[in-house]
Amino acid sequence: MSSLTALSTAVAPKPVASPGGSGLAPRIVVGLLGVLLAVLCAGLNEMVTKASLADIRGGMFIGADEGAWLIAVYAAASVSAMAFSPWLAATFSLRRFTLCAISVFAVLGLLQPYAPNLASLMVLRTLQGLASGALPPMLMSVALRFLPPGIKVYGLAGYALTATFGPNMGTPLAGLWTEYVGWQWAFWQIILPSLLAMACVAWGLPQDPLRLERFKQFDWRGLLLGLPAICALVIGLTLGDRMGWFSSPLICWLLGGGLVLLVLFLFNEWSEPLPFFKLQMLKTRNLTHALVTLFGVLIVLTAAILIPSSYLAQIQGYRPAQTAPLLLLVALPQLLALPLTAALCNIRAVDCRWVLAMGLGMLALSCVLGSQLTSVWIRDNFYLLQMLHIFGQPMAVLPLLMLATGGMTPQDGPFASAWFNTVKGLASVVATGVLEALTTLRRHFHSNTLVDNLGNSPLADGQVPGLAKRIHEQALVLASADLYLCMAVLAAALILLIPFVPTRIYPPRAVA
Repeated sequence: MSSLTALSTAVAPKPVASPGGSGLAPRIVVGLLGVLLAVLCAGLNEMVTKASLADIRGGMFIGADEGAWLIAVYAAASVSAMAFSPWLAATFSLRRFTLCAISVFAVLGLLQPYAPNLASLMVLRTLQGLASGALPPMLMSVALRFLPPGIKVYGLAGYALTATFGPNMGTPLAGLWTEYVGWQWAFWQIILPSLLAMACVAWGLPQDPLRLERFKQFDWRGLLLGLPAICALVIGLTLGDRMGWFSSPLICWLLGGGLVLLVLFLFNEWSEPLPFFKLQMLKTRNLTHALVTLFGVLIVLTAAILIPSSYLAQIQGYRPAQTAPLLLLVALPQLLALPLTAALCNIRAVDCRWVLAMGLGMLALSCVLGSQLTSVWIRDNFYLLQMLHIFGQPMAVLPLLMLATGGMTPQDGPFASAWFNTVKGLASVVATGVLEALTTLRRHFHSNTLVDNLGNSPLADGQVPGLAKRIHEQALVLASADLYLCMAVLAAALILLIPFVPTRIYPPRAVA
């Protein structure tokens, strides 16, 4: 028996009979919806606390630097858990592990507003980050394992909600809690939905037996290399702009040490009999293309949230509640746009690669329009840009999931889940770090250019009240326009890959 065959046998879950016979059992649907709800709560918890950070800091008497560390340790723990939780779920059973993660996630959310000091809050946020990051891989695992081929694409559409619907709901919910209820609800909002999710998962998902014998082949070396590698890289990227990137020795050590450990980790995974990441899967062109493109798409989607939100807050003085309608315009239609996109991709005559190209084209067009940004823009000027995202986002994400999982066996589900969710988590962190770095770089460039031009003008009067503020604001507007242009170039580059890299796949059981 070859090593790969032995590996597949080692990780394959035992078949579970459907309670209702052949086809999709109603209990599985309930269980899948429970996992989806939990994953959405996990994403919203991170996004809402980020958007509410100023109010949270004021309510808990936390400084700006300490608040940045709270965001960084949560993100590091979350991405790390995405990498290793599929292995743990296969060992302790998907149902048992998911219930444990949701319960810990909810309890820690309840406790955080009562943290007596910063140190205890840091510990609670780190532990909640681990529980939160453990949930997204469970959603893909459930969809790949339990859904019949004919509707598997709709399960993938549910997973795509976590990349389209969830992030766009963060600012609206932050505005609701901070403006009308109380900053504590930025933490407490997940409690009731988590309880409902636990009930759905407990009733809907079948219980697999414990497989503790897998610990005999546990990849201890991989854990000791991979966990600090991911944590160091995420913290370095999250705090890089704040600490001056490579002018800070701490950031240099975090990013340099993290990269070295990551290389050693990947080298170790290649030869492990029961790895966390199955590197051999990257030989599949469609999977490799999907991971690379997903990374780029998520950077564009993150920019579509951060650029208008930052511009409206810093230039026009908007609070989260005032920015909320702009993001709700993208978030709420996803509940209809994703199923429609799934139905389109489930038609045999439709090549999902060209659906992907159309989605990326909409995102690129939105960014090109955004590059015309001026200092007189208000919320209404962004509506057209956001409308292009209503179908652009699902059409850019869902085909990637189809390309990556087409022809994949249930035995490969945990490995695919680890790859996708870790790339998704890292892409979000990299996107934030890159956007912050580009903003700083271009803002300084435009600020210096404006000052030079002003100084060379014979009509310039350096004593004009508020001149420095006006220069800063104009530099920020020009930097935001540059970011939109960079995102348009990135989306266009991803379109150029489509004719050359991925191969066509067909829906597992087409409807037409």
